[in-house]
Amino acid sequence: MRKVDLKKKYKTFYSERKGNISIVEVPEFKYLMCSGNGGPGSDGYKNTLEALFPLAYHIKFSMRAGREVDYGVMPLESLWWMDDMSQFSKKRMDEWKWSAMIMQPNFITKEIVETACDELSKKKDLPFLDQIELIDYCDGLSAQILHTGPYADEEPTIEKLHEHIHESGYKLAGKHREIYLNDSRKTAPENLKTIIRQPIQKL
Repeated sequence: MRKVDLKKKYKTFYSERKGNISIVEVPEFKYLMCSGNGGPGSDGYKNTLEALFPLAYHIKFSMRAGREVDYGVMPLESLWWMDDMSQFSKKRMDEWKWSAMIMQPNFITKEIVETACDELSKKKDLPFLDQIELIDYCDGLSAQILHTGPYADEEPTIEKLHEHIHESGYKLAGKHREIYLNDSRKTAPENLKTIIRQPIQKL
């Protein structure tokens, strides 16, 4: 059986040293993705996660059985934004927009995803399953930093990242991305690790 280590292959984009800020050129990847409105506590976001992970694992196991290819399911990622990013704050979370996503190997196709959705829908009642799509998405030139601790305490880390971006001659561009390296259901809040990434442009 052929094994593919996606985290190792794309280590630059799925790991970061504590205290470091990196400028990276993120290529286009395939993602299972579903989008909606509201903050991380909204029903739409939570229901999406309840469908996104089972689908990602169903595809993984179908590839292992049918193509004899094994790989680890990648971590959850989310894009967060508002139409007017100057108003983006935790005080207005009900106005946020989001895309929840899990990166896929490049050999995964829309046909594979559609088949997996059909198979999974016969086993489980997952309301948002039919809204998940396989999307090509590219962050491009970005700055990223590692946040350790509760999600609610991210603001100083984000401010540090944004200050570094401006001091380095760049401006913010694109959507705020968070890559959740731990499973929050199994990890103490103080041990959570999140890569915070911001696409940028030269001034």
